[in-house]
Amino acid sequence: MSGDGVRVAQPLFPVEGQGSIPMSPLQLKIIEVPLLIAKDLNMLWHSRLPIYSTGFLPNHRACFAAIYKNYFFASAIWGMPSSPSIPYDTWLELKRMAISNDAPKNTASRMIKIMESVIKKKLPEVYMLISYQDTESHHGTIYKASNWKYGRLHKGAASIRSHSRNKAKDNLHGTGFVPKIRWEKQIRPEPMPIITIPKIKREYKQVKLF
Repeated sequence: MSGDGVRVAQPLFPVEGQGSIPMSPLQLKIIEVPLLIAKDLNMLWHSRLPIYSTGFLPNHRACFAAIYKNYFFASAIWGMPSSPSIPYDTWLELKRMAISNDAPKNTASRMIKIMESVIKKKLPEVYMLISYQDTESHHGTIYKASNWKYGRLHKGAASIRSHSRNKAKDNLHGTGFVPKIRWEKQIRPEPMPIITIPKIKREYKQVKLF
């Protein structure tokens, strides 16, 4: 399917002005979409990691797209955190976010704001959102604009670069390791840990009465 074909939300139901470009991000409607649509849109627009693959165990929990007059302008995929040291049930990672070149300015920050709100309602167990910024090609502008906080710096890993558009650059100096910044946004209070009180075994002795 061509790029234009992927971008049309409902090919059989054209709308007036279909294909026109929004002038403001406020004109975009942020909707939930199936994973397959989000993956196709990511393939069109993501500059570094166009292929989204999770192997045999799909871990996506929410997918979104920005739409205007039947045309897609951005996509996002959220899933369980990649790091085994992070709680997979109460933390959610923004795995991919891709914006078309003709999307209006500030599309990303508007989309993040709407997604935060939807996730907060849809996944009440999730209290922390995270995303990893590639320091080679991004500056974290959208996270700063969305009031996310700097988490920590990661040295990166070569394995996640296997589907990159620019393998030659990723393999610079023969490493393929790209430093990444983890950004965080707490959307609700951290749940209190459940404390279990051990049962005390009581022993009763028979008392002989005289």
